[in-house]
Amino acid sequence: MTPLWLLFGLLFLFDSASAETLEQVVARLESTYRETRDLKAEFKQAAFNKSLNQTIEGQGTVWLKKPGKMRWEFKKPTPQTIVSDGKSLWIYTPELKQVTVSETPATLGAGPAGAFLMGMGRLREEFTIRFLNPANPTDANGHAVLDLRPKKREPTLARLVVTVDPAESLIRTAVIYDVLENTVTIRFTTIEMNPRIPESFFTFAPPPGVAVVPLQSFRP
Repeated sequence: MTPLWLLFGLLFLFDSASAETLEQVVARLESTYRETRDLKAEFKQAAFNKSLNQTIEGQGTVWLKKPGKMRWEFKKPTPQTIVSDGKSLWIYTPELKQVTVSETPATLGAGPAGAFLMGMGRLREEFTIRFLNPANPTDANGHAVLDLRPKKREPTLARLVVTVDPAESLIRTAVIYDVLENTVTIRFTTIEMNPRIPESFFTFAPPPGVAVVPLQSFRP
């Protein structure tokens, strides 16, 4: 019979050899998203308002394309489409029969509806990075959990906690904190990398009968 101390020793050596360092996790994550031209993902979202102690859940599909293009289609709680070609931003709410149009905010990529995923290719440039729990850097699913603090804080992004699937170096969950400690948790249930999304998908033509409401620019 193999002594218990030897089994424990072998397990320890196996875990030490198989566990990735922070530098390895970050390098692989940056490489994956640096090489990504566009992506499509299904998501589930939970937005928590700290002052109201209220959580609103949602779900839908997101399409992202470099540089700075995005389309978020929410099915729940209220159907809504958010589209940006990197210059203009359209927010269409069918229930209101209204679409607002503005310049794309400079901080859009930091917000809950932003394209932060496409910025993962330059993590070390934009964030201070650590494991959320250095003593136990992975969650129950074996995903590395990173605690990201932006080097330049924005009102909509004070902190970002992400889980990284080690098999593909993809972000599976993101928790976005604003300066008021409100959070948006996004879980990506399926991710398709480089599906070759056409440029036309990131513009928006208002349906007939929909009111178009111009908004003041968000740019400083």
